[in-house]
Amino acid sequence: MRLGLSTPVVVQVPGVASPWEAEAGPDDLRTVAAAADALGYDFLTCSEHVAVPVAEAATRGDVYWDPLSTLGFLAAHTRRIKLATAVLVLGYHHPLEIAKRYGTLDRLSGGRLVLGVGIGSLTEEFDLIGAQWSQRAARADDALRALRASLSVPEPEYDGPFYSYGGMSVRPYAQAARVPIWVGGKSIQSLRRAVRYGDGWLPFALRPAQVKEMLATVDAPKGFDVILASGPLDPMAENSAVRRRLDTLRAAGATAVSCTVTARSAAHYAEQLHRLRELADTA
Repeated sequence: MRLGLSTPVVVQVPGVASPWEAEAGPDDLRTVAAAADALGYDFLTCSEHVAVPVAEAATRGDVYWDPLSTLGFLAAHTRRIKLATAVLVLGYHHPLEIAKRYGTLDRLSGGRLVLGVGIGSLTEEFDLIGAQWSQRAARADDALRALRASLSVPEPEYDGPFYSYGGMSVRPYAQAARVPIWVGGKSIQSLRRAVRYGDGWLPFALRPAQVKEMLATVDAPKGFDVILASGPLDPMAENSAVRRRLDTLRAAGATAVSCTVTARSAAHYAEQLHRLRELADTA
């Protein structure tokens, strides 16, 4: 079971983010990313929200760094760790826009992109940017088919119910022959979408037992990833609790864990990562 990071600072959800993150900046982010890269963590994440309604900020948070800018910065300060959007909202973008912008990131990073995507859940945000809320699941399915046909080729062609194009050149394009696509969501439909079109499932707001039950209802292909969130971990203070949590997620079907680590500063966060790595390696 691989360990990645729900990158601190770039998303700050109340009750999850540590106080130091509120005043953190690029130097702190560089410290965390470099430590994770050196210690063999599998991925760093960044989520997408253009604007969050003030009424939602107390639960969702309202700090969401732009994923393309942020992952580009992290790519420049790391060498091997993967760079995962977790998640992009498919309805906010044309598939070729994603293929061009994130294909460029994949090339700049030497093939380290993981494209995490979802159908979206904030009607106010859809309305704000003029995105189509109606049929968003069907549009997302079509976008996923289009992305699979387009991410790693210079002259993509696709003909679907919502997106259709051909005779266009998109350069640069992704370096990876097959960019991994993780589909986010908390419904059985999101899992089925992931199995049908993606390479992994990135569930949220589900208990491990629920994840295990849902996984039992699908025939996932070989190599299919299940990326589960750890919840806050304090490796230096709670060794046994951290081991139990990792064991629980593994038993639920996790092939990778997106870890949230509590800390007092970026330097302390790096120390926590070292201890977490030790605990995981001896579990």
